[in-house]
Amino acid sequence: MKSILIFLSLSILVSGEIDKVFHYQPEQVHLSFGDLPNEIVVTWSTQDDPKESIVEFGEESLEQISKSKPIKFVDGGNEKSTQYIHKVTLSNLKPSTRYIYHCGSSLGWSAEFWFVTQPKGTEWSPRLAIFGDMGNENPQSLARLQQDTQRGLYDAIIHVGDFAYDMDSENARVGDEFMRQIESVAAYLPYMVCAGNHEEKYNFSNYRSRFSMPGGTENLMYSFNMGPVHFIGFSTELYYYLNYGIKPLVNQYYWLEKDLEIANQPKNRALRPWIITFGHRPMYCSNDNGDDCSKHNTVVRKGLPLLGSFGLEDLFYKYGVDVMLWAHEHSYERLWPIYDYKMFNGTIEDPYKNPGAPIHLVTGSAGCKEGREPFDKIIPEWSAFHSRDYGYTRMTAYNTTHLYFEQVSDDKNGSIIDSFWINKQKHGSYL
Repeated sequence: MKSILIFLSLSILVSGEIDKVFHYQPEQVHLSFGDLPNEIVVTWSTQDDPKESIVEFGEESLEQISKSKPIKFVDGGNEKSTQYIHKVTLSNLKPSTRYIYHCGSSLGWSAEFWFVTQPKGTEWSPRLAIFGDMGNENPQSLARLQQDTQRGLYDAIIHVGDFAYDMDSENARVGDEFMRQIESVAAYLPYMVCAGNHEEKYNFSNYRSRFSMPGGTENLMYSFNMGPVHFIGFSTELYYYLNYGIKPLVNQYYWLEKDLEIANQPKNRALRPWIITFGHRPMYCSNDNGDDCSKHNTVVRKGLPLLGSFGLEDLFYKYGVDVMLWAHEHSYERLWPIYDYKMFNGTIEDPYKNPGAPIHLVTGSAGCKEGREPFDKIIPEWSAFHSRDYGYTRMTAYNTTHLYFEQVSDDKNGSIIDSFWINKQKHGSYL
């Protein structure tokens, strides 16, 4: 009997140690751009606190080390869903270089991943995959995005809001599952994001904590450069969840104005002539679901009159934003160049040649448990193309004068159902 008790005690001790190691194991690894062009931020989670956050990396071997400290995250004040999030910045990286890396601590390490840094300067052609509204259930586009990533088709990803459905669900276990699912994409490419309505719970706490966008604004608004493009991410949700106060909305508006003013300065616009914004809820759509973009005036487009407007369409038009990327509607739609419901086609033969107004793309069809969105029976004349197919958008910024977009259909086994070029010889304000 004594030997049996000793065996059981040892089993419990060993079992406890194994459990402890398991909880220190890194998971949900993903990348993002840092504040500087030669920086990459590695983010991951552990269930317990290993007291250190380490990334070992290098070109041929893991000879370089960067460190930080873990941050405790408690979802919605529920101690049962506590985890530790690790954010480590890799600095002074060489351009156009493939690095291998793994992350963790002395108590547990991730698998080995890799990434490729941006070329130096602006004279190269960034390639991106763009989509929104992808859940951990029914993520139709994920498998193809995983294949594309391993084949080296992209330099970055932009996820235009709505993750997991929802990251806070089941004491944040749904968020954990989603972040594990996208690791096979996001551990190899900068995974750039903006907040959607499904991130709202507990003042966007899961979204703020799990991602690591540049700029120190808790991922709500930020910008980054890739080749000839200046990208700006922002939160449309600040217009809809005023229970968290109006100060974040006002701060974002003035932040956007300042960022656009700098980007539109002649020397900067000559260097990076393309300005592309991305936010979750669109200004325009032709969906037949009673949603806000199906109405004539949306608060994102026209602002809130009681607050003195702060609408974004006039601001983006003033500073010559070329393309606005949206999601929220579970469909794909491309608009003709438009401002204030007026079309500004470049020429009859080529509407996207020097178009004279921004071009809107709604790409929210990557797949989630809520399914697809219907369209109006009569499509407005400003809608150039629409589809209910599951899928995602690819973009290539070929140079300072040409952008190329194509829509991949998951329903049609990866076929391209829409494609177009933007040919713009003149850059700057439309005014």
